[in-house]
Amino acid sequence: MQREFPSVPLVGVGAIIVDGNEVLLIRRAQKPMKGCWSIPGGMLELGESLLEGVRREAREETCLVVEPVEVVEVLDRIYREDGRVRYHYVIVDYLCRVTGGSLQAASDAAEARWTAPSEWSNSSELALDPITVRVLEKAWQRSQDLHSQEAQ
Repeated sequence: MQREFPSVPLVGVGAIIVDGNEVLLIRRAQKPMKGCWSIPGGMLELGESLLEGVRREAREETCLVVEPVEVVEVLDRIYREDGRVRYHYVIVDYLCRVTGGSLQAASDAAEARWTAPSEWSNSSELALDPITVRVLEKAWQRSQDLHSQEAQ
């Protein structure tokens, strides 16, 4: 699979992992977005379902076992260079809850940390992409709605 300058878009998955009052972010260790804080996730493997992929990526990058709850967003991430498409991902982001494991940055994650909603837009340290912030806020609101429904 050719990630740089691909001939077709590639499918990726993201795990928006909510635990209590925080959401997990990782600092990317590889291109694209090396050094940037983001949602754990990566490329779907041939023959792997979306749900299998999001579970695997979460485990590989964070050492956590997660349960995907529902799709939050489907989006394109297209990076162009000199008039050509250098990267093109179609990403399916899932709201997830932790069911096991112990947090540790692994695989393509240089760091992992729990973050409060107030840190997403206001933290110069995180410097999150606006699309990532939008998806995090949407997932956070949905997780709060689900929590309220379960409490009733």
